[in-house]
Amino acid sequence: MLDLLITEFDKGLRTLLAPAPTLRAYPDDGLEEAEMSDAERRHALGLMRINHCGEVCAQALYQGQALTARDPAAREALKQAAWEETEHLAWTERRIAELGGHKSVFNPVWYAGSLAMGVTAGLLGDKWNLGFLEETEYQVEAHLNEHLESLPAQDARSRAIVSQMREDEVRHAETAHELGAAKLPLPVKGLMHVTSLVMKKSSYWV
Repeated sequence: MLDLLITEFDKGLRTLLAPAPTLRAYPDDGLEEAEMSDAERRHALGLMRINHCGEVCAQALYQGQALTARDPAAREALKQAAWEETEHLAWTERRIAELGGHKSVFNPVWYAGSLAMGVTAGLLGDKWNLGFLEETEYQVEAHLNEHLESLPAQDARSRAIVSQMREDEVRHAETAHELGAAKLPLPVKGLMHVTSLVMKKSSYWV
């Protein structure tokens, strides 16, 4: 148990403090940096900071869910999703730096809360665990669609990153559904949506 706690604590520190790794190429490699006004650059930065904070939350959620998942297939799906979210961390982290900004100062708070939510979801049983994963990914897909509509039209680099992230999130949701995800009650979906809105509002600026 002690070894497990040390390992999970190390994962948290790496998520929050260490540069994230990626095996796949950065989606925006080879694309030119666009000419943007100061307002457009600030807006793109705010959206990418939201996306980075969302990936921090995803890491914690999947970490907590994988810890408490009972079915090996469900646990493996969660681990695979977590790895791809790590790549998303790397992509958004670099883009934030390119836009001249910093990661959200609230990341540790959202990480802790998301980890607790992930553990709770896992303790409810695998079908609810997978249902939580499926709904999370559907809501993330929706906000990524909003970002694609809102990003400056000429910011091809940010758009390439968000587009690939959206493709991955859709696949994660489909995998959870195929593994037998339960449909979450509407109040739970609503609470998840409200929590997401608070995260987005806070991380857009800081």
